[in-house]
Amino acid sequence: MHISYTGSGPYCYANSFAMMFGEAAPSTAVIEFATSSPFGMQLIGGKLPFFDPYGWDPERSFEDTLTALGWTSDVVKGGSADDALLRLRAALADGPVWVGPVEMGHLRHQPGMSGPIEADHYVVVLKIDRDWVLMHDPQGYPYATLPLKDFMEAWAARTLSYGTSYTMRTGFVRQRDVSDVDAIRGSLPAARRWLSMKDVPSMPEGSLGNGAAAEALAGLVGKGCDEGLRAHLIHFAVRVGARRANDAAACLARIGRHEAAGVAAEQARLIGSLQHPLVFRDDKAAAAQLLKLAPTYDRLLAVL
Repeated sequence: MHISYTGSGPYCYANSFAMMFGEAAPSTAVIEFATSSPFGMQLIGGKLPFFDPYGWDPERSFEDTLTALGWTSDVVKGGSADDALLRLRAALADGPVWVGPVEMGHLRHQPGMSGPIEADHYVVVLKIDRDWVLMHDPQGYPYATLPLKDFMEAWAARTLSYGTSYTMRTGFVRQRDVSDVDAIRGSLPAARRWLSMKDVPSMPEGSLGNGAAAEALAGLVGKGCDEGLRAHLIHFAVRVGARRANDAAACLARIGRHEAAGVAAEQARLIGSLQHPLVFRDDKAAAAQLLKLAPTYDRLLAVL
């Protein structure tokens, strides 16, 4: 049985898009599905795991996402900090601005953040008042305030593995009325492409995808998971990976792709089942679940 999940979780860009779409926003499950994020797994450089497609990062999917949902937006990035701040101040005269990726470690309104942690994030900026920024931070902080200096450090994104400094999106326009069902169907070609691991960008040496990534991660975890890898998995990768797969199952069921939905639901359960053993350092149990996960990626591709 598949049960949809509603609750907190690291869905920063999906939540930020939903805020920008306003009353016309589809569910965050549909937005996330349209990014293709649930369709694959990668082990970057043979060391850093993500439960998302091989070679994928959020920015590689945003234009496809907006197209599938019937929206367009204007994106501006790069340049100097001074120029970026001028652009942001000007754009805010017309309403909220979607900003990211930013370095989460500089968002000091979040407890425990005191410097870069190499974690990407997205926010919706509402206002700049002298030396303070007012934002909706989808990590769980509506109307958060942050010193402008810290915000600009975060927005520079110098410690992130992808993205361009000072990226922002404005001018969100709904070009056509797209139902959730049509958006899901329209996203399937991109999902299949990412899951197939074809035409992916250059990856660091030793990188692995899908089943091979799951098997290699099982080896890393099973021999005694190091604390950096454990923290990455239990605080981010498992949480978002299980939710993505669960939302994929719900979306696939909505369009009658029940066999694919069943595989995605199985993936969600397997990824979610990693949380407790990893927290309690039962690494062999976690490795066993990863080995069960490995063949599901080929199965999902076959039924899609």
